[in-house]
Amino acid sequence: MPSATLAGRERPGRYWKIDLDTLEFPAGDGGTVEIAAPSARGLIACTLEQAETDHAELLARVYGQTAAQATKFGAMTVAQRGPGAFVYIPADVAVDGPILVTYRANAACYPYTVVLAERGARATVIERVEGGSGTTYCGIVEVVTEAHADVTVASLQVLPEDARAIATRDAKPGANARVAWAVADLGAALTVGSVDARIEHEGATVDIAALFFPRGTQHVDLITTVDHIAGHATSETIVKSAAGGRGQARYLGNIRIVKDAQGSLAHLHDDALLLSKTAHIDSVPALEIAANDVKAYHGATVGAIDAELLFYMESRGIARDAAERMIALGFFEPAIARFPTESLREEIREGLRAKVG
Repeated sequence: MPSATLAGRERPGRYWKIDLDTLEFPAGDGGTVEIAAPSARGLIACTLEQAETDHAELLARVYGQTAAQATKFGAMTVAQRGPGAFVYIPADVAVDGPILVTYRANAACYPYTVVLAERGARATVIERVEGGSGTTYCGIVEVVTEAHADVTVASLQVLPEDARAIATRDAKPGANARVAWAVADLGAALTVGSVDARIEHEGATVDIAALFFPRGTQHVDLITTVDHIAGHATSETIVKSAAGGRGQARYLGNIRIVKDAQGSLAHLHDDALLLSKTAHIDSVPALEIAANDVKAYHGATVGAIDAELLFYMESRGIARDAAERMIALGFFEPAIARFPTESLREEIREGLRAKVG
């Protein structure tokens, strides 16, 4: 078995060229954050600095309440914390339209986003990460909700292909609440991400959708984890990835169901598409189940474009290159469909088209 690293991750296989334990982190130079929110009764969408001054009691209910800060990279974000955002949705308020949080990293940026949703609240938060050449981005997103809330957090990372992007995401939904993560990593030379959720209340639902596409010499290392601590709760994870050139990736998907979490329903599916002979993706779905009255499923596929499908399209007069592009782009659609707003989905499609070439 691979040995654990200081970064809290198993060492990937022989194809992996980057040691996460030896990464050097430059001092943060701040970076910037822009927050745009629609009008809604009692909604707070402000910088983290302002929240610490004006909304300290609310902030304390979510800041540091997940396990995000306990990870190596989360601790780095806390130590060098730069710009941040605080989003608070009052009880029974449905926010029409997304709340937009845009981070622009310069040399190094350590942002922190927190979302607190009261009982029955509904909102969508879209986080966008962009920046300059050679930057290091290392951030946290925390989400905590009360009962019957429904929160979607989507993240799009489009850093230059010589940057580094590290993101730690964690959520705690309330009883009968739903938290949905949707993560698209399209940039950076190295992307290291974790998407976690801890279900501590019955009736909660967690949805995770993620996609990534390393090409050239890009590396991606993604881990998703759903901990079913309470029973009669549901989780679904879908991951779509492709690799071209010498792109390398590893995806580890964890579903953990403890002994007392009877009645849990968990599903995980991961599909990886290899578009060159020198690309490589490791796919490792993992189930840890201690309860005996659950339904849990996982599956993973890794392969090249289906030759029969390609032949069929060519026989209908579609050029081979065009057919490969169509198949590769269509492959991602089940994950893209989980992202909020058509404009965001189309931006993701455009990013993927640029990668397919």
